[in-house]
Amino acid sequence: MAEHTRRTVLRGAAGLAAATALAGTTGATTAAARPATESTEHQYPFLQGAFAPVTEELTAFDLPVTGRIPRELNGRFLRNGPNVLGLEDPRAHHWMLGDGMVHGVRLRDGHAEWYRNRWVRSSQVAAKLGESYPGPVPPDDFACNTHVIPYRGRILALQESGPLPYELDGELNTVGTHDFRGTLEGAFTAHTKYDAHAGELHAITYYPTWDHVRHLVVDPTGRVARTTRIPVRDAPMMHDFALTEKHVVVFDIPVTFDPAAAEAGALVPYVWNREHPARVGVMPRSGGAVRWFGVDPVFYSHTLNAYDEGESVVIDLTTYPAPFDVAGKFTDGPHATGTARLERWTVDLRHGRVSRRTLDDRPQEFPRVNEELVSRRHRYGYSAAAAEMSLAYLAGDGNPPDHAFSNALLKHDLARGTAQVHRLPRGAAAGEAVFVPGEHAVQEDDGFTLAYVHDPDRGAADLLILAAQDFTGEPLARVHLPGRVPLGFHGSWIPDA
Repeated sequence: MAEHTRRTVLRGAAGLAAATALAGTTGATTAAARPATESTEHQYPFLQGAFAPVTEELTAFDLPVTGRIPRELNGRFLRNGPNVLGLEDPRAHHWMLGDGMVHGVRLRDGHAEWYRNRWVRSSQVAAKLGESYPGPVPPDDFACNTHVIPYRGRILALQESGPLPYELDGELNTVGTHDFRGTLEGAFTAHTKYDAHAGELHAITYYPTWDHVRHLVVDPTGRVARTTRIPVRDAPMMHDFALTEKHVVVFDIPVTFDPAAAEAGALVPYVWNREHPARVGVMPRSGGAVRWFGVDPVFYSHTLNAYDEGESVVIDLTTYPAPFDVAGKFTDGPHATGTARLERWTVDLRHGRVSRRTLDDRPQEFPRVNEELVSRRHRYGYSAAAAEMSLAYLAGDGNPPDHAFSNALLKHDLARGTAQVHRLPRGAAAGEAVFVPGEHAVQEDDGFTLAYVHDPDRGAADLLILAAQDFTGEPLARVHLPGRVPLGFHGSWIPDA
């Protein structure tokens, strides 16, 4: 079998994948693309409605605002997501393969100075735009489309399983790839965890040809200081992980790489593997042996946060019921039998068991915490409910709950077991909610919640700014953008230095 890179694994022979069904993969539900027999609207939900890609890069200054922007918000609110460029055949498209586009609003002294959206200039994107690509093309080159984070004065666009991060400047222009001062070997991740107390950036990385995953620690000098290899079988997908003061937590779930599907040209050759046990691994943060704990099959999507509690590790996370088809059946995107919900998993290290508890069963995704508390005990969490997101993930024969059709931002009080819901109108698709601490914050939730929300009346997006301690009240401000921000993935607040 030919060596697989991200290009061959995820792009593959797209035309073949669109017309061929692969059979005979032992123990797995094959994810090769099926023949195009459904209507376009049903078959390609991630090219429709709130997901539809935008077609141009915009720049606008002195943005109109309803309400007042807090003067202490000085920085950039950025969000990354797939935005396919130059698509000729929708059968050759998968949501996860869209070229990364970063959207940003620059706030300063109570003003919205500008809005910009820019494609990440990988070699492929540069070629599509008729631009030159400076320097040699790196291995597994890809326009990172999943996250954008601040790191040591840099802005990094991130992707998992292969590509190097891309660095952007303050106006969202692509500077080039970033390899942590030449110390990054192999793949990186879309979901880093930054421990502000230790000054460490942590990552769990995977790659389809590895017989392990890697825990990386980037030290305060910006170098990968330690790499720990964790043996696994079947090359599982590990999209996210959890970090505490003492431990690293990895989730080995039954979504694994299928070499036969890759050879056949499947757009995303990661499949639900019924023969791959679901388990949680807990490793000392300083490295060492991993203790594994079996759990019932589930698709784990994102961590809100995690912390140590005595001889237990507590993780708040979002999950989908099993099975979960990451490639999608008769669609270009994920396929689930139910909507995502917020759970708490407690790993009892003394007695060797994992308990699971539902914290909130409303459809929701992209959980976030006050970033200053990553790896420490938290009380509050924030998530988003977007109707089109929930419905696009569901199986065609699913029976979604009524609240799957709603749009809202949620604030969870995990000490009281309650949630506040900032409800949004029909058609007002909500992106990820990011918490920004106030300038003189004393309490954990003293600050603001920022999210891009679609305005169906204007056919464009607003940057919504809420007072986190008055979460259900009127927004402090709505910054009116000149175009749409398609539903996408993750983002960050990049404060001024």
